[in-house]
Amino acid sequence: MKRAVIFDLDGVVVNSFAVMREAFTIAYAEVVGAGPAPFGEYEKHLGRYFPDIMQIMGLPAAMEEPFVRESNRLAAQVAIFDGIPELLHTLRQRGYRLAIATGKSGVRARSLLEVLGLLPLFDYVVGGDEAPRAKPAPDMMLLALSLLDIRADEAYVVGDAITDIASAHAAGIEAVAATWADIDEQVLLAARPDLVLRHPAELLAHCPPVVAQLNRVS
Repeated sequence: MKRAVIFDLDGVVVNSFAVMREAFTIAYAEVVGAGPAPFGEYEKHLGRYFPDIMQIMGLPAAMEEPFVRESNRLAAQVAIFDGIPELLHTLRQRGYRLAIATGKSGVRARSLLEVLGLLPLFDYVVGGDEAPRAKPAPDMMLLALSLLDIRADEAYVVGDAITDIASAHAAGIEAVAATWADIDEQVLLAARPDLVLRHPAELLAHCPPVVAQLNRVS
C-alpha cells in the first residue's frame, strides 16, 4: 500500500534548466573568469548538493554565492512541467502525503516553490543541506520518511537523475524514473528504476486512493 510520494524538484516538478544555465554561467564568469562555463559537465551531476558538485568538478566553492543569487533573481522564470499541478492536486485529493527531496538547499527550494505557488501542496521539503549526507546517500529519503511518518514500502520516489534512483533504493523505496525532462534517458534507465513514466499523469495509475487501499486491506 502506498501513502506518500517524494519528488525531486528540478527536472521533475519544475523545468529550471535554462535558469540554471544562466546562473551557472554568471557565477563561473564572476569567480573563475573568462572562458566557456562547463555547464554540460555540471548537468551530469544534477541531483547532488551544489557544493558537492563544485568539489567533484574541481571548481571554487565561492561559485555558490553568485549561483544562488542569480537563481533567486531568475526564480519567476522557472517553468512548472505540464501536468504537475494537476498531478499534485489529485494525489492530495486521493489522500497522499507529498514531499520534496532536492539537491537545492532547503531555503532555496521552499522559496522557489513559494514563488511558483506550489509550496502549500507539499507537507515537507527536504534540502540537500538538511540531512547528514545528500543524494545519492539515503539520508534525505530517510528524513523525508520520518517527517511523513511512513514506512519505506509505503512511498514512491520520483526523480530524473541516477542520484535520485540510487538514493531511493538505498533507503528501500521504490524509485520512479521521470523522463519528461530533457535528459539522457538511457543513463537513467541503466540505474534500474522500478517504474518509468513518460508523463506526470501516468503516476496516477499506480496511486489509487488511500482510503480504497485501506478498505481492501481490512
